[in-house]
Amino acid sequence: MATPVVTKTAWKLQEIVAHASNVSSLVLGKASGRLLATGGDDCRVNLWSINKPNCIMSLTGHTSPVESVRLNTPEELIVAGSQSGSIRVWDLEAAKILRTLMGHKANICSLDFHPYGEFVASGSQDTNIKLWDIRRKGCVFRYRGHSQAVRCLRFSPDGKWLASAADDHTVKLWDLTAGKMMSEFPGHTGPVNVVEFHPNEYLLASGSSDRTIRFWDLEKFQVVSCIEGEPGPVRSILFNPDGCCLYSGCQDSLRVYGWEPERCFDVVLVHWGKVADLAICNDQLIGVAFSQSNVSSYVVDLTRVTRTGTVARDPVQDSRPPAQQSSHPSAPLRRIYERPSTACSKPQRVKQNSESERRSPSSEDDRDERESRAEIQNAEDYNEIFQPKNSISRTPPRRSEPFPAPPEDDMATAKEAAKPSPATDAQFSVPNLEVLSRPPVITSTPAPKAEPAIFPATRNEPIGLKASNFLPAVKIPQQAELVDEDAMSQIRKGHDTMCVVLTSRHKNLDTVRGVWTTGDIKASATSAWTSVDSAVAINDLSVVVDLLNIVNQKASLWKLDLCTTVLPQIEKLLQSKYESYVQTGCTSLKLILQRFLPLITDILAAPPSVGVDISREERLHKCRLCYKQLKSISSLVKSKSGLSGRHGSAFRELHLLMASLD
Repeated sequence: MATPVVTKTAWKLQEIVAHASNVSSLVLGKASGRLLATGGDDCRVNLWSINKPNCIMSLTGHTSPVESVRLNTPEELIVAGSQSGSIRVWDLEAAKILRTLMGHKANICSLDFHPYGEFVASGSQDTNIKLWDIRRKGCVFRYRGHSQAVRCLRFSPDGKWLASAADDHTVKLWDLTAGKMMSEFPGHTGPVNVVEFHPNEYLLASGSSDRTIRFWDLEKFQVVSCIEGEPGPVRSILFNPDGCCLYSGCQDSLRVYGWEPERCFDVVLVHWGKVADLAICNDQLIGVAFSQSNVSSYVVDLTRVTRTGTVARDPVQDSRPPAQQSSHPSAPLRRIYERPSTACSKPQRVKQNSESERRSPSSEDDRDERESRAEIQNAEDYNEIFQPKNSISRTPPRRSEPFPAPPEDDMATAKEAAKPSPATDAQFSVPNLEVLSRPPVITSTPAPKAEPAIFPATRNEPIGLKASNFLPAVKIPQQAELVDEDAMSQIRKGHDTMCVVLTSRHKNLDTVRGVWTTGDIKASATSAWTSVDSAVAINDLSVVVDLLNIVNQKASLWKLDLCTTVLPQIEKLLQSKYESYVQTGCTSLKLILQRFLPLITDILAAPPSVGVDISREERLHKCRLCYKQLKSISSLVKSKSGLSGRHGSAFRELHLLMASLD
């Protein structure tokens, strides 16, 4: 009778040379466990298929080393942050750059995609966390609270919260819609490297360089348990998909933990070194680690690992029978996340021929996008993974098979499987994406509906957000079709009144324009001031708004004389019921605070001059007047800073800028 071949519980799958220089970051696709993205000091982002030797795609455009990379849930988009603080988003199916996001002042240490909306969160060494709207290229909100580099960011499964871990030894939980911190979790005595949400319950896990893993209750905002005695700094943790246990990638082993009470279910020897990321697929755990320019991948057969129970097994006994597992984990002790029943959709490209959206081709972000490319290095592997979105037909999805384990008694086979394969440097032309056909990595969800075109906002300008931004759109029942006569009567309603208003507004604007054009062209700032003065005299707030929208486009037009005239009007705009008026008022006030508040405070704090200086006295008088007006506006801004949505975030930023007034 033949002796059955006993296979390994864990084995090294492959080692590749991933970059021409040192690898600085890497990430696994969590949906398939088969896609690997690496970032290197060569300023490139390379994509790989696990257990295949050749690079699939190389993404270029960054001009400094890539510090952080992240794939979205469907593995269709990838975001990469560099040492210079720039962020780039690529569409992998279309093989092209999608967005360039600028605003951070230091290394990008962490990134994450929102599970449902078109948002990306970024954490930097500048201690700031920024939430970006991919469609608008805009910074939605900036979260400030950490005092050192933000090392890890994770969105909650329901998309309403954001957890952050930093070198300042803290974990923070942020409410996205309210734009503020919900809770801070102290307790770690070293830098916190990683955080992960439980897939179902209100539970958060954090791993630190202090060699502990802490579990936090997100209902009571307190620690549940703490696992101590890890062999080294905790860099990678992952919950099992059903939430029954937590995996920790240690220096030479995989450890399986429970948290109520804290205990170790199993320890599996895996000599993977500093494992950087973990993923699970087909009852196999994939771990990846990097050293210099090499990246190694490992597999752990989870069917042979104890994931529930009370006794930890001996790590030396590697050839043991499959572990008995309980078929159903214990009932949750906490609240369950309420997920929307839909898949996340990709951001829609805005049509470039839209006249209202067209920007100068010399703008910095457009130049960055022209210089960023996605070069397909291996067309065959690319076709196997990505389903081009322009293809006429899509084939049914196909699940990947588990990686076969080498037999324990066949060392030659194991060594052959782990043989290094250098990345190819050959570059192939991009194939015709319209004729390629291959099932996507994961589907089984209906195709998302096309989003309406959204015009991009000014880069890095807070544009606000609502709770609805983080949830899929709700279908509204179609209203009954109107009869032609009813529709025409609704169109005519108020038409005459609107024509009168617009005629009056046009006449007033002509008057202001006449004042502007009669001024000296060389003294444009003086012309702007006299024009605004005449607009204020007309006593039509709509004309003031139109004029400010022009002046706001050119910061050099702003002078102290203009500030003294405009500030009382801004106070009226901030109290207006019209959204566009409030937005214009916020923009103008922000420009004034950024350009003149330091000057005003310095002049007011300066000692009195000796002798008579008429120009200085005039400037001092203007500064006192502006200061008085700003103090009046600050109470209004403070009262509105608690609002939610676009204006709430704008008022909060203004409130921070006006802090020096106190």
